[in-house]
Amino acid sequence: MTLAHGPDLRIAVLQATGLVSSPAENLRRIAARAHEARQRGAELLVTPELFTSGYAPTLVHATDGVAQREQLAAIAVEHGIGLVASTVEHEDGAQYISASLFGPDGAELTRYRKQNLFGTDENSVFTPGSEAPAVVDFNGVKIALGICFDVEFPEFVRSAALAGAELLCVPTAVPFRTGDDAGEQPFDTRLIPAMVVPTRALESQLFIAYANHAGPNFAGLSSIADPYGRQLSAAADDGELIVADISLQTLVQARRDTDYLARFTQSIPSSHL
Repeated sequence: MTLAHGPDLRIAVLQATGLVSSPAENLRRIAARAHEARQRGAELLVTPELFTSGYAPTLVHATDGVAQREQLAAIAVEHGIGLVASTVEHEDGAQYISASLFGPDGAELTRYRKQNLFGTDENSVFTPGSEAPAVVDFNGVKIALGICFDVEFPEFVRSAALAGAELLCVPTAVPFRTGDDAGEQPFDTRLIPAMVVPTRALESQLFIAYANHAGPNFAGLSSIADPYGRQLSAAADDGELIVADISLQTLVQARRDTDYLARFTQSIPSSHL
């Protein structure tokens, strides 16, 4: 197997824990990391779920993130970098967890509302989104957005790939679970970034940039996975900025080597696509 070289896009993923109800400080931290990412040659920075407000659904849901989105756009312009960031969004009395992709000129290229809400807190205050993520061009790479629990459903990732996505950017807030009082070990949430994310990239043949909050309360392990299921770059559980190169030639080669997408479209009626 011969893989062509030459990155089409260098991306950075921020792993850090947003401070609850401290958007000014969180935005300052994003700006500092955007500067660092640009210094390291990155053209796109992906940040965690609800990082600007802090991830605490029942505490932050009441404040619309419109002002935060304006400041995120300004950060993208100031540092000349694309930026994926997650905010609370209000519309017609409903509240959503959303993610936006801003271009280096500050334009909001797309906004996506989380379809698969997780846990009691999210479901008690937020409304699930009803529209699939759009696929948009960013520096020659076709990008779609997902948010956290979305990526745990193979159908979600496969649908994005079938719609043309080459890179799926996923702001995330996966908590770290510990044993209960009886000493029993529940589901180890570290398996999501360590195993599920690269598997989704492999089975749907696209790149995934997965940005989680840091430990000790979150699972960390943010990563950038390629269409072969390899982690091009991975964080531990502390705060970190990771960087990797996206090569569309690698994606083309992966789809030639194992044509999962082509076989999927051939196996179901066209009326179902």
